[in-house]
Amino acid sequence: MQPVATVLLRAMIAVLIALLLFAQVFMIPGVAADTAARNPELAYLEVPGVIGGVLFLVLIEVVLVCVFVLLSLVRADRIFSTHAFRYVDIIIGMMLASAVLLVASFVVLLVAGAVNPSILILGVLGVVVSLSLALLVGVMRGLLHKALQLEQDLSEVV
Repeated sequence: MQPVATVLLRAMIAVLIALLLFAQVFMIPGVAADTAARNPELAYLEVPGVIGGVLFLVLIEVVLVCVFVLLSLVRADRIFSTHAFRYVDIIIGMMLASAVLLVASFVVLLVAGAVNPSILILGVLGVVVSLSLALLVGVMRGLLHKALQLEQDLSEVV
């Protein structure tokens, strides 16, 4: 089951990355232009909004690529190696960067006076989810480290 699951997960990640690229190229600029047209007093936020939205999706894409590589290591039965830690550390960094980006975006909207309760809730939720995922992956990194130690100890015994 594991080989089938890793292949399916890798295929789904490839589809997700393609959809995110589509959103970066077509959807975010279109939504930003439409929003600027409907709210001319906030039109100056169109370019920063596009940059922030595209950057946020880039962070997600980097995480997906790292998960793809980690799944490749699982499939090759090499997940318990120091090589895997690089990708786990990148994932943690991207999660923390997304929280910072969300806070910065919220501050920009707050200064512009474009914050309503739904944006406030979404901003707080996004930061909490980003930080929670970073902590979760940090715990999993510790488990990977422990498993690597146990595997090395076991190989020395055998």
